[in-house]
Amino acid sequence: MVPFQDVLSNVKKLLQGSDSDLLLIFLSQLLEANVFSAQYFQSLFHSLDHDLENLSDVEDQARRLALPIWQKWDVSKEILFSALDNMADPQPGDNGDEQIAPDQWRLEIPDSVLLDIISNDLTLKDIEDLAALCADLKEFDTTAEPVECPAPEREEKLPEKRPRRKRAAEEQPAKKTPRVKRKRADPPSVKSPPAEEKPPVSDVVSPQILHVPCVLNSAPLPRPSGPASLQIILSFNQLPPSVPLGPTYVLVSPPAVGPVTQIVPLSPTDGAVAPVELSMVTHPPSSLSDTASRGEQPSPLTPTSPDKTPLEEHTHTAPPSPVIPKQVEDYIQQLKSHLRETCSLMPGNMRMDTHYINTPLVQRKLVIRTGKNANKCLEKELVPLSNSERRKATMDRNQVFQKCGPKPKRLITILGKAGNGKSMFIQHLALDWTADLLPQFQFVFLLNCKVLDLTRPNYSLKDLLFNLSSTTVCDDSDSEVVFEYICLHPDKVLIVFDSFDDIGDLEGLLQSSATSATDNDYSVRQLFSGLSQKKILSGCTLLIASRPKDVLNQLLRKVDSILELGCFSPEDIDLYISNYFADPSKQERALKKIQSEQYIFSLCSSPLLCSFTCFLLKYNEVDGYVLPTTLTDLCLKVFDQCLELKTKEQGSKQDITQLCTLAWEGFKSSSSLLSQDQKFSQDFLDYCINCEVLASKQNPGKNQITYFSNLYTQNLLSTLHLLQSKDVNNKTLLAQMVLHPRRKKGNGECQDILQRFVMGLLYQNSSPVLECTANSQAKRTAVETHLKNLKPGNLTPSRLLELFHCIYEANNIKLAKLLVKNLPEKLSFCGTQLTPTDTYIISNILQNAKSLKLTFSIDLRDTCVPLSGLKDLVALGCITSFRAPTMDTIDLWEELHRSSDDLTLKHAIKKFTIDPFKVSEISHIETLQLLVQIHIEKKLPMGDADAALENGVPAVRNLHKLECELGQQNGSGAFLKLTEILPALESLQHLDLENNKLGNVEAEKLAKALQSLTSLKMLNLSQNCIGDAGAQKLALALSTAASLQSLSLYENFISDAGAENLASVLPAMKSLLDLDVKYNKFTDVGAKKLSAALKNSPSMKSLQMWNNCIPLGVFGHLRLQDSRIKPL
Repeated sequence: MVPFQDVLSNVKKLLQGSDSDLLLIFLSQLLEANVFSAQYFQSLFHSLDHDLENLSDVEDQARRLALPIWQKWDVSKEILFSALDNMADPQPGDNGDEQIAPDQWRLEIPDSVLLDIISNDLTLKDIEDLAALCADLKEFDTTAEPVECPAPEREEKLPEKRPRRKRAAEEQPAKKTPRVKRKRADPPSVKSPPAEEKPPVSDVVSPQILHVPCVLNSAPLPRPSGPASLQIILSFNQLPPSVPLGPTYVLVSPPAVGPVTQIVPLSPTDGAVAPVELSMVTHPPSSLSDTASRGEQPSPLTPTSPDKTPLEEHTHTAPPSPVIPKQVEDYIQQLKSHLRETCSLMPGNMRMDTHYINTPLVQRKLVIRTGKNANKCLEKELVPLSNSERRKATMDRNQVFQKCGPKPKRLITILGKAGNGKSMFIQHLALDWTADLLPQFQFVFLLNCKVLDLTRPNYSLKDLLFNLSSTTVCDDSDSEVVFEYICLHPDKVLIVFDSFDDIGDLEGLLQSSATSATDNDYSVRQLFSGLSQKKILSGCTLLIASRPKDVLNQLLRKVDSILELGCFSPEDIDLYISNYFADPSKQERALKKIQSEQYIFSLCSSPLLCSFTCFLLKYNEVDGYVLPTTLTDLCLKVFDQCLELKTKEQGSKQDITQLCTLAWEGFKSSSSLLSQDQKFSQDFLDYCINCEVLASKQNPGKNQITYFSNLYTQNLLSTLHLLQSKDVNNKTLLAQMVLHPRRKKGNGECQDILQRFVMGLLYQNSSPVLECTANSQAKRTAVETHLKNLKPGNLTPSRLLELFHCIYEANNIKLAKLLVKNLPEKLSFCGTQLTPTDTYIISNILQNAKSLKLTFSIDLRDTCVPLSGLKDLVALGCITSFRAPTMDTIDLWEELHRSSDDLTLKHAIKKFTIDPFKVSEISHIETLQLLVQIHIEKKLPMGDADAALENGVPAVRNLHKLECELGQQNGSGAFLKLTEILPALESLQHLDLENNKLGNVEAEKLAKALQSLTSLKMLNLSQNCIGDAGAQKLALALSTAASLQSLSLYENFISDAGAENLASVLPAMKSLLDLDVKYNKFTDVGAKKLSAALKNSPSMKSLQMWNNCIPLGVFGHLRLQDSRIKPL
């Protein structure tokens, strides 16, 4: 592996010696190669935009740029060296030389030479000769006058008639006229033959040459070896029979990498004009040879205008935009005006332009997994990302609809937890469209699934777009014109489904779909199915907003792009609080108050919960106010505050018991819409809407629709119903505690929040809304009994995390200690995404382990744990070891080193472990390389030597098991990188390299590394491609392996020679117990050699060597001689 200092030196040289243009090109090439993310590119570009005159600035910027280059050295080394070469080479024009245009030498090849070459049937050899000739001509001075090359000597014969490609047997010549070999010599100046010597034009004229400096979209002939100067595309002569033209050959330049602007074919000589018939020929996108072979007729020819030059006549222009009817233009303007008015407001009378905080988007990927049943269809799941991987995958809002592959994005999903701001993000997208920032769409329709009747089958596509979406009123006559235009241009339509979780169970959604754009007997679910399956309005773009744990998981295999909406960063929290309070003094006091409470500050990473916290501080004195300590306490205080404010305004308090019942009914049906069957007084509805418990929407021409404003409020009211209602017994209450190890999980995040509220309200001391709680003590006893019988070690990581949340919400020390006492020694949250709130709660609960004198190891892989949370968990005394993504851990070390937190850094290095280490991606090898580099150099990549690394990295020193599962495609190439770091793994005992397509070259590299692995006990090389040469190298290395106990070479390509090499060293391998060489290629000769060597190896317990090449009788005889020889 290249040392980091060498990379840093080269990057520093580039920064000091190159201009801004070269640096911009260099950074752009690294971005295209995925060396770093777009966000990292912007930060580098802005920092490098200023003159780096200070030496410390150069050093700092060089380190920032060198680290990602070093981590992906295989991809970025060519880009770096190319930039250094460009910096060293003089630019064109610096030495006074005239810059030569790329097509300046195009006319140097005389037409007489090319006509002579192509007059006979072209072969691949002819094309190679022509390419060599062109390469020779290109070496001459292109600034001089073009000269012509003499035609090869041949008989002067004017073809009276062009022979056909297929001739009768008797007409075929016995032998072709041999061509004179063209020598590499300076071409003498030869004048063109006089005009009178040219053959007269007859019915069929001689071939014409058309010089085309552009790249045709065609399938060329195979390239000759060496750098190709041009390509010859087979002849075409598909012009009408009345045109007296012979076959025409097109000579084009080699294909360029990027798109090339098409240029009109130029005339062969200066002043000449291309024939009229050729100037208008167009070709299909398939190859010309295919067109000629199929005998397709070209499109009709149109002569050029005599008043226009060929370049003016054939300049390609973009097709004209479709004519938009006036009614459609008026509707678009009305729709923009309506969305601009409705989407500019946020809850709490805040405006989008002043209070909205842009949160990052993360591009998520899918992985295909198979079920236990072989006949089960393939399912797609989200690939878990580490914190460092998420940073690289971030993107901005303006990149949502950008095309990233061959197919456009037609079905896009925005994932985000409850309260993360998905609806606000959609509103901002609508505002972007009204500001003409989304020019690819002429129509944007916003659909809120919370307010839709999803099951009533009396809707059409027109109803969905014009009546159910957030749109303006359109007259019937105009709506027909607009709808017809939409159906004709579906690619100009964006349809957004917000709150997609309310669509409910998706069972059968993809099977029963709408198929007609005009029928009006569909439900909203069927219309969505028809849109997503492109059965109606095919070509439109769908955007779906949903929570990650809920129903959308069943539709992941249909989605083109999955984006995750991130939460607030600490900087975003500060900005939101500053925007929320108009008084500067209150801004500062509120910010300090929130930052002083770690739990509340972690809750503020959710935009909705951040607004809840600011709401409480707005109506209470900041300095003397005690902030809530649990999520239940926060939501309950916000609810009480809203009721108190409206009670003071109206002078009376409303009974919300019936509203709690409706909230529970909506929870069971996964709906936030109030049932139309329930009749409420308008005063009560206005009261709840003013309290922001409910929200309303007025559909065009219909009654007012009312729904719960957010998930937290609805779940809080549902929990109040569970605890207050006499109809709810203990069994029904415990059924909502989905902490059973085998019980199917219910409504995802909605269920999680409900059970947290159940625990929080059961142990709540006092609240105005809990005054009439019935039999709460009995229900509390039932819950405690359930928790005592629960075994946390049997829970999945996600349910174990929910158990931590429930215990924390109870705020009960007795329950917290009970949980810690029952926890397994090895805690695992692997695969469960952790937020700042999650890590705080885990740390808070585990602090009770000190009094119980318990210790734990914790697995945080694939959790996207934030660095602040990882730091808190590592600092716990009860945590003896932890596993986390390697790059995240190194980032933590870097942060602790910069902050001079030496004690925490020492613990973070000492407790980190990677044993066992499994390599399933090439990036895993790259991170292991970086960790080994830190271990060897005893310093971090971005810093100097550190006392905490005086003895290296214990995780590297104590690595005992390494498994490589890269598979057949990436195994062999990536293994060569792995062999570079194997010698540093001195304590390695188990090395599993099965099924990685390792050959003799890889076996030789491994043999060299085995000399350093003195502790190796098990080596698995099964199902690879190792032959006799590789077996020979391995045998020499294994003869000195003093601790090797098990060796597997199952299913390789070892024949008798390789078996003999293994047999020669078998007696010397004193520690070897088991050898597996089944299903190789050796015969009874090799089997006898191994059997004889086994007799001299008394310590061995088994030898498995059956394969089809060994006669059954011989194998049976060998088994009788030694019982340690095993069959299959």
